[in-house]
Amino acid sequence: MEFSIREGQPEDMPSVFKLIHELAIFENEPNAVTISVEDLMEDGFGDHPEFELLVAEINESIVGIALYYKRYSTWKGRTLHLEDLIVNNEYRGKGIGKALYHAVIKTAYERGIKRLEWEVLDWNKNAIDFYMNSGADMLTNWNLCKMTPETMKKYLEQYEGI
Repeated sequence: MEFSIREGQPEDMPSVFKLIHELAIFENEPNAVTISVEDLMEDGFGDHPEFELLVAEINESIVGIALYYKRYSTWKGRTLHLEDLIVNNEYRGKGIGKALYHAVIKTAYERGIKRLEWEVLDWNKNAIDFYMNSGADMLTNWNLCKMTPETMKKYLEQYEGI
């Protein structure tokens, strides 16, 4: 199966959004996606881009993406975070995800990035095996923390003026 990998463009965002929604369904969170195509266009291609994107295409149809962005580690320095590696279910197992993953690793290495990181759900055995077989370290002694706009607001209301 012939496919190509290229940098994402603003006009790709409707297809990217569709893949993001497919991932949310796969991860049993079908209602969790609150961004829009317009958000993706602004956040990825506006005056201050927040992410970079690679797309996999077959016959000019986007069948996979790798979305990543810069972070910084006070211990290691420049870091890239792979937010999503998504391949349309119909095209999984055909080397597309591996090619996208390879392209992100190559990008990080060529930029002198000190750490590439991402999360994987603990029940996604196929993804865990894929990453472990690639030589990635699986950290089991860290917990992921997050705050939503609602919890940030609640915190600020409670502790404003500290």
